[in-house]
Amino acid sequence: MGLRISTNVASIAAQRTLYKNQRRLEHAQTAMSSGRRIVSAADDAAGLAISENIRGQAAGLKMAKQNALNASSLFQIAEGGLNEQSNILIRLRELGVQGASDTVSDTEREFLDKESSQLVSEFDRIAKSTRFGNRELLSGIDEQLEFHVGPFAGDENVVRATVKADSTASTLGIDGISVASKDDARDTLKSVDDALVQIGKMRADFGAVQSRLQSTNSNTEIQYENLTAAQSRIADADIAYESAEMASSQILQSASINVLAAANQNGAAALKLIS
Repeated sequence: MGLRISTNVASIAAQRTLYKNQRRLEHAQTAMSSGRRIVSAADDAAGLAISENIRGQAAGLKMAKQNALNASSLFQIAEGGLNEQSNILIRLRELGVQGASDTVSDTEREFLDKESSQLVSEFDRIAKSTRFGNRELLSGIDEQLEFHVGPFAGDENVVRATVKADSTASTLGIDGISVASKDDARDTLKSVDDALVQIGKMRADFGAVQSRLQSTNSNTEIQYENLTAAQSRIADADIAYESAEMASSQILQSASINVLAAANQNGAAALKLIS
């Protein structure tokens, strides 16, 4: 190639290579600083679309997991109230057995009756005050609750549970119990035993739903873990690779700058011929 001063082809080639290495360096630096392999859609259009779809699904699963946990909390609160009511019934049964025996006098039965009256009042208060947010749980709820525990819109993403829970004293038939006499105490035993059976049924219903929600939550956690791993493999930066890219591009950039500087002196060699 002859010496030319109007067009420096060697300089143009060096500039092109310098620009290419500069882009490599900038991409590697952006990937390392962001932790993302795909820093723009041009890097991997299909990979970006897939990873964003997976990211959205994973975000939905994360919220679904929270819904399942909140649903479990709802039933745990209800079951906790029933547990304390069961404890009260057992104490009322003790008072009934004690009052049914002539080892206590009528005066002492009055003391027992005062305790039983207070326990029944507390039993009723628990039923009417046990809530999850503003939703009453034990005062006569009879509805189908729906819990969205999946990332999509279909029915397969919904857990439905029909809850029938009325543990008020009047419903369970213990609002009028008394241990003021032997006969009343013996009647109390029958009423308390019936109430214990009904409380046990409600607790079993709540427990069955809790068991299902535990399985739902475990499955959601596994899905979330696997989806997150898949999304990471597609979109996350390989730091080892990107650091090698950055080192390589820095070396080539320095070399390109040196070559460009040398190429820019080609015209000066031609001028020596003119002079």
